[in-house]
Amino acid sequence: MRTAPTILHLDMDAFFASAEQAAKPSLRGKAVVVGGLGPRGVVATASYEARVFGVHSAMPMGQARRLAPNAAYLVPRFQLYREVSEQVMGLLRGLSPLVEPLSLDEAFVDLEAGDVAWDAASARLAGERLRAEIRVVTGLTGSVGLAASKMLAKIASEEAKPDGLRLIEPGTERALLGPMPVRTLPGVGPATGDHLRRAGITTVEEIAEAGEDELVRLLGKSHGASLYAMALAHDDRPVVAERDTKSVSVEDTYDVDIHDRVRVRLEVQRLAERCVQRLKGAERSGRTVVLKVRRYDFSTLTRSETLRGPTDDPAVVSEAAARLLESVDTTGGVRLLGVGVTGLADYTQEDLFAQARAQAEADAHAAEGEADGAGGAVEQGEAAAEEVVEPADRRWVAGHDVRHEEFGHGWVQGSGLGRVTVRFETPYSEPGRVRTFRTDDPALVPAEPLPLVAEGDAGRAGVSEASGGGSGR
Repeated sequence: MRTAPTILHLDMDAFFASAEQAAKPSLRGKAVVVGGLGPRGVVATASYEARVFGVHSAMPMGQARRLAPNAAYLVPRFQLYREVSEQVMGLLRGLSPLVEPLSLDEAFVDLEAGDVAWDAASARLAGERLRAEIRVVTGLTGSVGLAASKMLAKIASEEAKPDGLRLIEPGTERALLGPMPVRTLPGVGPATGDHLRRAGITTVEEIAEAGEDELVRLLGKSHGASLYAMALAHDDRPVVAERDTKSVSVEDTYDVDIHDRVRVRLEVQRLAERCVQRLKGAERSGRTVVLKVRRYDFSTLTRSETLRGPTDDPAVVSEAAARLLESVDTTGGVRLLGVGVTGLADYTQEDLFAQARAQAEADAHAAEGEADGAGGAVEQGEAAAEEVVEPADRRWVAGHDVRHEEFGHGWVQGSGLGRVTVRFETPYSEPGRVRTFRTDDPALVPAEPLPLVAEGDAGRAGVSEASGGGSGR
């Protein structure tokens, strides 16, 4: 392990919810929950104002609504989140060639490899400058952890939340980790945590005191040995750029075995939806759906189904997972469920169909043009363009962008009974007014998300920030 805190971990603060608050002035300082709004939806991210009421990620949306009935509930806008993520990752790559993204809003950076940090003072300066640049470029905040290892840098960024920086000095790691609960360490989930608790081990220091042999006896050779090393603050994992993700998966371990078959099906549905959220967040699609079931006796069954082509459609993944579940006997109870997608690609089967359809239309238009002359070809081309531009299904999704001929840019607050309610505001305006329209109003159309920071404002702020030394605090 290195001797200077030159590994940086960045974690954007309540990323999806913070982006929505930045985009919608009327929601700033208010409780915002982003996720699936259907009866089986789950929370993707909750703003810090919503977390006060006990709302957290991966919580069923119905439970979140009971805890925070007055919060704003929005459907994710992954296009916006990906654009902001690219801005943030660009700033990180400006620090070092070794950037290891973990998700849209989280990454490790090897500052030493970029020659921007070599001791605690230079690492802290790089971290502060990064936080200031993120605020200037995106309008959002991120928390930074600095340490001599990836594990400790991640722990430090968690302690820095929200909107802070925490540096762990080499030599202080054991004292810091000692009193922390065992769940602080990577790889210690609810099941492992309960197993250790039953053995009388509740803190990291007690893991270290138990010794490697006892950990191996309790958890097995691989898990026990790695957990003992982490308790001693030993972590030599390098920052690896351009990680080639081979699969995306989510799983939950339950405190009490699930015996109700209906409940098992509901849990698989929720896991499938969460898995697709991660899949879309990684801008990938997958061809093989995998179901993992750990039963009451700790036996683990894995079932998989390969689709005809890659997909990122939540309905397709959910239906495949449900079919796989039918082949598994859960009579004795279920301890763990997981849904994953493998065979990843950068496109979906629907993309291929669209390309084929577009090519077929182009070939048809060309052939018709040769037969009927140039005038006929132009006429047919215009008709085809109208079909492509006009959306087949005009759905008004809560939180998504719209534009009105008279009132300009806004976002959907809600819709139903043939009406859609829109608040007209932009990231750069004051809180806007609310108006209601018929859902088929021709003056109202879907729109693309606006940047969170106007380009001119970001440039002027960047100049001011640079001339001020780049400190964010």
